[in-house]
Amino acid sequence: MGEQDFNIEVIEGEECPFCRKKTLTLRQAEREIPYYGNVLIFSMDCEGEECGYHKADVETTEDRPPVKHSFQVESEEDLKARVVKSSFATIKIPHVGTIEPGEASNGYITNIEGIINRIKKQVEFLRDNAEEDSEKKKAKNMLKKLNKVLWGQEKIVVNLDDPTGNSAIISEKVVKK
Repeated sequence: MGEQDFNIEVIEGEECPFCRKKTLTLRQAEREIPYYGNVLIFSMDCEGEECGYHKADVETTEDRPPVKHSFQVESEEDLKARVVKSSFATIKIPHVGTIEPGEASNGYITNIEGIINRIKKQVEFLRDNAEEDSEKKKAKNMLKKLNKVLWGQEKIVVNLDDPTGNSAIISEKVVKK
């Protein structure tokens, strides 16, 4: 979706928290997520040549309790399940990888396929930078598994945990804990 698809507030020329130049652009928009509710999407981007700072997050417009969701990916159709992930959420695929919260973590709206592709990029980085052959082999095997999941040939579980309640996997198949 582009900026023209919903009303985005933009503030330019703010001070960047890293380079301290007045090159930070703030963006905020409210969006309705079907079967979930309204969320605020916001980002900060530094346009400074040397900096490139970026931070994005998602918050619900209403208070929600902490969430723990588990989702069994069994088919290509399951890859389309919508995911709302705040910067405070942890996403784990057992025996494969984790997306951790933290200062560098971003919030975003995606789907299960997008989550798997983000973890694939982490595993590819590990493969390309591994010093031991055993580490490279392990990463290659994980990539094979993830590709099979993306092709609907293998099953995995995706777990989401968010103490702020600003995240969810939106599907009738989700197990809420």
